[in-house]
Amino acid sequence: MADHPAAEIHADADLVRQLLRQQHPAAAEQPLQLVANGWDNHIFRLGPDHAVRLPRREAAVQLTANEQQWLPSLAADLPVATSAPVFAGRPSEAFPFPWNITRWFEGAEVSLQPRDRNVALAAPLAGFLNAFHRPAPPDYPRNPVRGVPLATRNNAVLGRLASGMVPHAARVRELWEASLTLPGWPGPNLWLHGDLHPANLVGAPDGGLQAVIDFGDLTAGDPATDLAAAWLVFDQHGRSVFRAALGSRYDADPHVWGRAQGWAVCMASNLLANSDDHPGMYLMGSETLMEILTDERDWV
Repeated sequence: MADHPAAEIHADADLVRQLLRQQHPAAAEQPLQLVANGWDNHIFRLGPDHAVRLPRREAAVQLTANEQQWLPSLAADLPVATSAPVFAGRPSEAFPFPWNITRWFEGAEVSLQPRDRNVALAAPLAGFLNAFHRPAPPDYPRNPVRGVPLATRNNAVLGRLASGMVPHAARVRELWEASLTLPGWPGPNLWLHGDLHPANLVGAPDGGLQAVIDFGDLTAGDPATDLAAAWLVFDQHGRSVFRAALGSRYDADPHVWGRAQGWAVCMASNLLANSDDHPGMYLMGSETLMEILTDERDWV
């Protein structure tokens, strides 16, 4: 059974106001409101256009530091807006972790809308990935659970399938084990978002894609990790449009979509086994699993 991780350090509006006055006084007197306490971050809305994100536990500190170091330059020429830091807060006596100010996006929560509407996201999300999936330098931030060979996730996935929390576990295990037999990514390590699911997408008023957010799992490796969005975000029709919009970018690897489905199994099983205290994330896992099980597999 999952429990929302307890905050190891608390942040309230008074603390955030203090940090702003010390490090970014130009924004210190704007309206400030707590809007979320996620698994990794306290999130405050700052005025009409920005958000303040502060790690709530030590495990998230390096994720914040990675965003500060890498994301501004990576996001500079992307065709879709992102939550790249616009101000990088420093650790201090008042708050011992790095923290960020990012843009605030007012658009629709993609995780709350029916999947058949997500087809409008297919082309812009493909454009984002085609631009973002560029070769990474040797010192890219390592991530033990994203971008890595699928086999390194085997024990975790099998444990979830044995937990009783994942429906149709026997069939899901067959699909998972089939993905493990596939050759790995033959190309260079490509930059990855690492956690590309509906809750990290913001819809635009016209139904398209306004922004991609939360790059805490930023790393590099096999692009199949991000291509799992085909099942995490879309229904069958949306998947077809998404793959077509990607063009020939991944055609040199005939196994990329098989590994991508394996990553979708990995992520869906995680959502199902570890989100029983978060109905929205559990529903996302359940819907993703049904997409995997009912896929017509026209990519084989």
